[in-house]
Amino acid sequence: MKNTNKSNRKWLGAGLLTAIAASLCCITPILAIVGGLGGVASAFSWMEPFRPYLIALTIVVLSIAWYNTLKTKKSDIDCDCEEETKRKYINSKSFLLIITIVSAGLLAFPYYSGIFVPKQESKKVLIVNEKNLVEMKFTINDMACSACEAQINHNISNLKGVIKVNTSYKNKQSVVEFDTTKTKIQDIENAVDETGYTVSDYARIKNK
Repeated sequence: MKNTNKSNRKWLGAGLLTAIAASLCCITPILAIVGGLGGVASAFSWMEPFRPYLIALTIVVLSIAWYNTLKTKKSDIDCDCEEETKRKYINSKSFLLIITIVSAGLLAFPYYSGIFVPKQESKKVLIVNEKNLVEMKFTINDMACSACEAQINHNISNLKGVIKVNTSYKNKQSVVEFDTTKTKIQDIENAVDETGYTVSDYARIKNK
């Protein structure tokens, strides 16, 4: 019985670790925003291609842990030992349920990461001449999920002359509308660089 419990604890630990690993590429951009950790946003972006495999591994590992917990061995039922079936909490179904819920929350993190992003204060941008207002597309590679979008939006929108910014990790781009008398292209590139990502190309979309 002790060996079974010890083995199950290992499965639980492995399941939690794989869930964390699967979510690191999406958690670090949020940490960068909330904690002001700058370039850590892209630190684990290289793990994004492995995310589906880590999710599958987490499910398999936790399934084994549940199987080991729920199965009843005949030897355990018939045993008359004085050391009775008082299982430690760490080996209980309740603890396994908690680990499963935490793991599921980690795996689903990209879908609700936006709630952790601080709301930007509305700012008034005075345009002296509308001809100075431009919209440009910046190509940004290596973004992994919506959390990466949030980090880049956060940094760019803090620039003085930026009117609006819309970043898409799927399209690998950020569309920025800004006043060229208050914000330069280099300023936007620098804002992206601070997240750990890099602008590989940019192009003007239109003049206002």
